[in-house]
Amino acid sequence: MSWNPALDPGCPDAVEVDAIATLIVPRARDIGGFEVRRALPAPRRRMVGPFVFFDQMGPAAFVAGQGIDVRPHPHVGLATVTYLYRGELLHRDSLGSNQVIHPGAVNWMVAGKGITHSERTSPETRAAPHELFGIQTWVALPEAHEDDAPSFSHHARHDLPELEDAGATLRLILGRAYGETAPAKVFSGLFYADVALKPGARAPLPDDHEDRGLHVVEGAIAVAGQTFDAGRMLVFRPGDRITVAGGEHGARLILLGGATLGPRYLWWNFVASSPERIEAAKEEWRKADWGRGRFDLPPDDRGEFIPAPER
Repeated sequence: MSWNPALDPGCPDAVEVDAIATLIVPRARDIGGFEVRRALPAPRRRMVGPFVFFDQMGPAAFVAGQGIDVRPHPHVGLATVTYLYRGELLHRDSLGSNQVIHPGAVNWMVAGKGITHSERTSPETRAAPHELFGIQTWVALPEAHEDDAPSFSHHARHDLPELEDAGATLRLILGRAYGETAPAKVFSGLFYADVALKPGARAPLPDDHEDRGLHVVEGAIAVAGQTFDAGRMLVFRPGDRITVAGGEHGARLILLGGATLGPRYLWWNFVASSPERIEAAKEEWRKADWGRGRFDLPPDDRGEFIPAPER
């Protein structure tokens, strides 16, 4: 599918420097031989549209026998989207979902009032050397949907809208942009896209969303007369027409944004519009009353779980 011809990419050098409202340098942390870079929440920017959490996983290489083992843990008040560039992950949750995610596909888990899931390297993948590189994001739910029943959906790579034009390729992961709509059911106006740019190729950001940002995954981009390397998140001033260009070796980006929500409280894996909702979820998880209260464990991953932090 070709790029929407109604979108004039313009010239990145015409963008004023102050159109970049916030520049975020993600914090890196090692979680046992595996590096995660967290861009959201950041001290100067808690959310971009409804996106309240943004982690880049890897890139990481594992020898045979090693892998990822994130034990069952809970979520409330949010939806998670997992998107991979390389490798695979096995998702299992308290609804009974058992899904391996591959590069270019989407795992969309809506926690609503409460869900538990685990993320592990499958035994088949663990048997040989392998890689993992991807993005996991949390999307805060509007207050009217915080207590919805949890759900899970998986969307294969070939089901996602793709646009191509003059060295730019875009895959729409979530939401609505450029006249296209991704298949996952979302609960507020948003967009989330994977963009690959060849050197010098240009791509416009949607100008019909309130809040807009991007994360440079690989390579570098030029915008507002400046160059930004991989590992940077830029958040733009509302209303400005923004175009980015691929650097000398091209670039891989995530574009994200949408309608802003009211303030959100975050504690551990919980997101809520009030501290009382957070406290109620804490109490339920600490009860460990699996299957009788708000939370249960995945049917095929019940041997362990992550306890709630003390604070």
